[in-house]
Amino acid sequence: MAEGSARGPLEAAGDPKHAARATRSAGRKMRSLLLDAASPLFRERGLSGTAITDIAAAADAFPSQITYYFRTKEALFVECGCRDLLYLARATEQAALRARTPREYTHALAATVTASDSVAFFAEALTLTRRRQDLAPLVERTIERLHSEGARAYAGQVERHGWRSLRAPDESSRRFWAVAIGVILEGHAMGRSPEELCAEMLRVLGEQAKSTEDTGRLRLVEAREASDNSNGEG
Repeated sequence: MAEGSARGPLEAAGDPKHAARATRSAGRKMRSLLLDAASPLFRERGLSGTAITDIAAAADAFPSQITYYFRTKEALFVECGCRDLLYLARATEQAALRARTPREYTHALAATVTASDSVAFFAEALTLTRRRQDLAPLVERTIERLHSEGARAYAGQVERHGWRSLRAPDESSRRFWAVAIGVILEGHAMGRSPEELCAEMLRVLGEQAKSTEDTGRLRLVEAREASDNSNGEG
């Protein structure tokens, strides 16, 4: 029994499937380390100001590992921009979970998005793909995931609180991110503060839904108006 038990791990280590899983796991870890190291450098210095050797040094890796996993510095830049945007989207959802009214919900989303430079970073990645169409599929998948997860989160809030949404969840999500990208890009060009960007986003977005209290008050007003009209006719 002892001999068989001792042989088991050795056999597992020599298993080609086990080795393949270990290789994939190590590859995912290295990709993540390289993205973690590259993102702040790209944000601070831009694409042209960041060398592959700088990224490798920050990740305690070799330059050849960057080209192995990402092929080019441009591909790494786009993947960083896409990943950071999805991280921001997740943060906005978390920030909005405590909202009790549609207005609080929209404000939490707008305040979180405009406090970060992730949208501007992603916009640079979008511009880059115009010249590098081989990188466009990654951006396309990112945008679709952004919209689908945003729609899911919004639909969950509407159902949870009993709000009456003025638009379908998918339409609301797409509209929110389109407004966010437009307002933030314009605002950064004009040197506007995060607070100014947030205020502009809220102005453009307007009302997204009505709460149960709003709907109840609306029905009460309508009932009173109908009653007044009926009494007047009488």
